[in-house]
Amino acid sequence: MSEVKLRRLLEELTRGERSVDEVLERLRALPFEDLGFAKVDHHRALRRGFPEVIYCAGKTPEQVGAIAKRLSETADVVLATLAGPEHYQAVVASCPGARYEQAARMILLGEPEKRYEAAVGIFCAGTSDMPIAEQARLTVEAMGCEARAIYDVGVAGLHRLLSHREAVKDVTALVVVAGMEGALPSVVAGLFDKPVIAVPTSIGYGASFGGLAALLAMLNSCATGVAVVNIDNGFGAGFIAGMIARGARG
Repeated sequence: MSEVKLRRLLEELTRGERSVDEVLERLRALPFEDLGFAKVDHHRALRRGFPEVIYCAGKTPEQVGAIAKRLSETADVVLATLAGPEHYQAVVASCPGARYEQAARMILLGEPEKRYEAAVGIFCAGTSDMPIAEQARLTVEAMGCEARAIYDVGVAGLHRLLSHREAVKDVTALVVVAGMEGALPSVVAGLFDKPVIAVPTSIGYGASFGGLAALLAMLNSCATGVAVVNIDNGFGAGFIAGMIARGARG
């Protein structure tokens, strides 16, 4: 349950629009609800400012559908990552408003109750890296912030990146997604005065070792202000950037 929803519930109680028993029933599931196969954390939005996110890989469609349904009863936004079409079908069966973002493999339901006057820039080196960049974009937007996505601006054509300086001059953080040799985050950190969250992707030929080469390159960046998340973890980068953006705007 988000702080906004809890505050609204208590205000309704104060005005006499809800009884004590009704409020107790709504709060009964806090801090978590045991479904047997999962303990749904309804309290996370109060602690962390964003509801529990469903990691779909390794879960059955039925499990994902059940978790999403229970979360949707208390959370303003339900977000599921690494989701396949079968997971989406299970979710939409009980949550008709859910949508599936196929490229990012994410399921989204609802809208953030609070919007922040904050923006995050998302640079993507190549078109093949876009699915991971889309994870970051959708996550930032689900957190109530603006995402400015600028794609296919890798170091093989650096002039493409330089033409977008104005678009990101007022953002609070930058997510930079790259595969191959993973050079783009270092370049971006050398040009812009924003914290950079670097995301290595598994895109590349044999010696890229499924993104390991890009990961090591980003970890060894000589530019300051670069933090690195795991391979293909666009969601994680988007979440960090969203937290930075929201914190900067109170």
